[in-house]
Parts: sequence; C-alpha cells; structure tokens
Amino acid sequence: MTGLGEHWLTAAYRGDAWLGALRPLEALYRLAVRRRAAAYASGRKPVWQAPMPVIVVGNVTLGGTGKSPLVAWLARHLAERGWSPGILSRGYGGRSERYPLLLDAHTPVTDCGDEPRMLADQTGLPVVVDPDRPRGARRLLEAGCDILISDDGLQHLALGRDLELVVVDGRRGFGNGRCLPAGPLREPLSRLDHVDAVVINGTPVFASLPGAHVMALEPAAWRRLGDGRRFPLSPLPFEGAVHALAGIGHPPRFFATLAALCVEATPHAFADHHRYTAEDLAFGDDRPLVMTAKDAVKCRGLAPDGSWVLEVEASPDAAFRAWLAQRLDTLSSSYPTPGEARAAN
Repeated sequence: MTGLGEHWLTAAYRGDAWLGALRPLEALYRLAVRRRAAAYASGRKPVWQAPMPVIVVGNVTLGGTGKSPLVAWLARHLAERGWSPGILSRGYGGRSERYPLLLDAHTPVTDCGDEPRMLADQTGLPVVVDPDRPRGARRLLEAGCDILISDDGLQHLALGRDLELVVVDGRRGFGNGRCLPAGPLREPLSRLDHVDAVVINGTPVFASLPGAHVMALEPAAWRRLGDGRRFPLSPLPFEGAVHALAGIGHPPRFFATLAALCVEATPHAFADHHRYTAEDLAFGDDRPLVMTAKDAVKCRGLAPDGSWVLEVEASPDAAFRAWLAQRLDTLSSSYPTPGEARAAN
C-alpha cells in the first residue's frame, strides 16, 4: 500500500470526518458486492466444490488482522490430528510465470509472494499459489492433501467452502464501520452473521461480538536470520538498542510486542508486502536489526549480519479449539477418503 493508501487506511480506522464525502462511492461498492454474491448464490457464476473439506480463513477489513498466524496454527493443528492439510493462497506480491505454483524449498519469494513463502517455511506443509482458487485446490488434491485451508479466501467465492473463519484485530476493530472507499470494510458487517466463527486477535477494545472467540499472538522465539538458529525469548540474544523493521498490515502491533519484551527499538514501518532493497535496511550504525517473519523471507541476502527475526504463534482460546474439534469430526465423516477424492476429481 502506498503512502497515500496508508494515510487513507489510518483515517478509515480513526473515523476521520472527511471520508463522509466518499459515501456515494461506498453505496456503489456495496451494490457491487451484493450483486457479485448473488451471482454465485444463484448459479450464474460457477462455484467449484472440492471433494475434500475447505476451510476459509479471511477478514472483512483491509490491513493486518493476524490472519496468517492463525492459518499456520490451523495447518499444524490439522496435521497433528492426522489430516494432510494444504494451504491455498492468492500469492499477493508474487509474479509467477506458471500457475498453479506448488512451493518447494527453492521457490523465490518474488514468484510466490511473502505470506505463502512464510507459511511454507513455518509449517513444512504443501502450499499452492494460484489466482484461480479452484485450479489451485485441484493441485493440492493431486499433492495428496485431504483438507484445504484457503488463506485470505473469504471474498473468493468461486471456491466452495465448508467453514468460514473471520479474523478481527481486537485493537482496531472495524474502524468507522463503513465499506470501501469510505471505510476499511471489504464487505458489510452483516457478513459476519453468515460465517461459522469470528476470531478476535487480542483483547477487543470494541463492543463484544456474540459468540466470538479470542486468540493471542504470542512471541515464541528469536531466530537468527543468517543461519536460522533459534534462541529463547529471554535473555535477549543481542545487546542494546535495535532497529525494528515491519512491512506488514499493522506495524504498530509488532513494535508494541517488542516493547513488551523490553526491547529498545527504533521503529521503521514499511508498506504491507514492501519489496526491500539493501538501502532500505541500511541505517548508518551497527545496531542489530529485528524484523517480523513475513519481512524475513524478503530480507535474506539483503539484511546485515546479526539480524534477528521474532517468531510469533497464534494461540486460540479453549472454546475455539473445542468448537473446531467438533466441526472437524463432522467434516471427516462427510467426505470420501483421499484416494477416492483424487479419483473422483
């Protein structure tokens, strides 16, 4: 997002009065959203239903909500329960010459985008990038997956889904509650009445949503960027003040996490999905550089020696885990075995 876009997004979450001038455009946007949803619901636009369960993790707002850490947690959780999950992504920021793109250890972030590269590294599970979600889902089926997680797929209605999970930033909430371009909403808030679960990232500062679950983003370890070696959170593996780098949807969340860990940091916020250059990472002194895991996949080979990555993990509440276990039991009895599903496809 450009500097102008960041200014607009800040204003939308803050509820600046000047955005009221954009309400006529908001009305047109809402109409387009309704017509698009109706086209898929009526069958005028095709919906492909995969022969395996599909879980969509998305959001109704622009800007970071903590969705990717929940995707990583969910993928690992499913694998621990005996499933063979795969992750499907649009691959924002990547420009591959071929789709569907099944990531391997050598797939460059310039081809796949930063979030898919991060999720593949964190989970070790199959990740496919494809703007055509049904086509990408079929590739994951061919790869032996028996359950699919569609990352940021709430608005990609061409792919059928069994569960829809929406992640909400507990601190920023829904901003002024208006749709684009008068506010940060991709869809009206009434969309939340039709999803299966709402997961709030952090303690909410807005009025509670009935039935919503809560998750925490918890720092897990320090990772040295150069060799990947992990270190405990305490004691800090570096000394003195640092430069803190964040090119994510909501950089202040990362800077606040560092402060909670008693890290004295000079913050450097960049646009979400920013493509770094060596000049971006040169701050004119020898203080260590710390960054998010999402930034780290783009800074390999660019960041100075002695750079660090703060790994964070999602921790959903017990009620969400119990709800998910019940829904997974239902899904497991509703679909064919993986071999049968691949043959049917």
